[in-house]
Amino acid sequence: MTVPTPPAPDDVSAGLPATGHVLSPDGLDLLELALTGGAPWLPPAGVPAGPVTLTDAENTPLAVTGTGTGDAAAPLPRAVRPFARAAGPHWDPRLRRAARDVRADLETGADAPAVAVVVSEPPTRSEVDALGGLVGDAGPVLLMVPSARRSPAAGHVGAPGLVRIAQDLADRLGADGGRRATVVVVPWPAEAPDGLGWPEVGARYGAARTEVLADHRSPAARRRVGRLDTLWADEVAALYPEPAAGELARAARTARRRGAVVFFTGLSGSGKSTVARALAAELDDEGLHTTLLDGDEVRHHLSKGLGFDRESRELNVERIGYVASLVSSHGGVAVAAPIAPFASGRARVRELAQQAGLFLLVHVSTPLEVCEARDRKGLYAKARRGEIPEFTGISSPYEAPTDADVVIDTSQVDVSDAVARVRAALAQRLDG
Repeated sequence: MTVPTPPAPDDVSAGLPATGHVLSPDGLDLLELALTGGAPWLPPAGVPAGPVTLTDAENTPLAVTGTGTGDAAAPLPRAVRPFARAAGPHWDPRLRRAARDVRADLETGADAPAVAVVVSEPPTRSEVDALGGLVGDAGPVLLMVPSARRSPAAGHVGAPGLVRIAQDLADRLGADGGRRATVVVVPWPAEAPDGLGWPEVGARYGAARTEVLADHRSPAARRRVGRLDTLWADEVAALYPEPAAGELARAARTARRRGAVVFFTGLSGSGKSTVARALAAELDDEGLHTTLLDGDEVRHHLSKGLGFDRESRELNVERIGYVASLVSSHGGVAVAAPIAPFASGRARVRELAQQAGLFLLVHVSTPLEVCEARDRKGLYAKARRGEIPEFTGISSPYEAPTDADVVIDTSQVDVSDAVARVRAALAQRLDG
């Protein structure tokens, strides 16, 4: 079928520095925090000096260094494109607001200075009981939730859970004397660099004073939290004789749930990466050990050096399928989102995955004209000009799957609904 060529979108790469640097998830958190006014720009290690185009793992230009206004640490980069958003409460735009906007709101009509309370881990009863006294007679209260793009360590509560906890604390403060409490999500790298501290960040969000709630945990609660990891083992040792206790511990260590591979395929710009990231975040939040294998990020590491001819693309997809099947074989969930344009490559991935566990093929069927119109990287414009050979959908074919388990058109369905559809299909398979 011949698709009319839509007007080419602006080529976002035009006029940008040729030197590029792909930011890690921590680097993206630092950049977002700086660009929204929450902290000075603290360039991650490895960013070259001079004008540099900063991109995410999908090679989407986000900002340019060396051209912005001054700051205490380094010149602030100039924003080029908005950050890609995912799903979940920590991505709610009503909560993930720019520091300058939050500060402006607090400065309007506040009869007393604001205090910020950082909710960096689930509070025990002792911190919840101490919260009222901690904020004292302050004016507005900001409950600041650090949100890292990197998944939390196994067994730790991530940003979605912390947001739900903070919203409950806001309700408690509102009920207790009618304090005005607002939850704010703050981009925060999993490994914060030197020079990034909560007091300065809180001040930039408009707080006269900033407290980290976990710092006010009682000594007794701290000791009990420290024992949580060993409570089960202690009880098993007390209840069972040594041989039986050892066997129970061994069985617990080797317990393994059924794994799965959720494999997205679709054109560049179809929305598959956005839905895949949102799905992985939700599954991770529910305790399913989830690994995201996004197409562009894999190209930087697992398939570095491969070209874009058919043989190289097939090899790239097979490598993704192999790694995904390993994750599944160990009881995890692998979420992969390459273009995977050829039926033969997808069939090989299905074969590998079904040997290890469950397999779910998701076709993100967003039409070519929509993908081209929303192009964030300017790739379609380059392909139309002949600058990118063998570009899927333009000069290289895309073989639409006929065996997809779920079909989604992101021009008709939003991210949350798309994730819900995939989750329903996955749950049906896992329950079956």
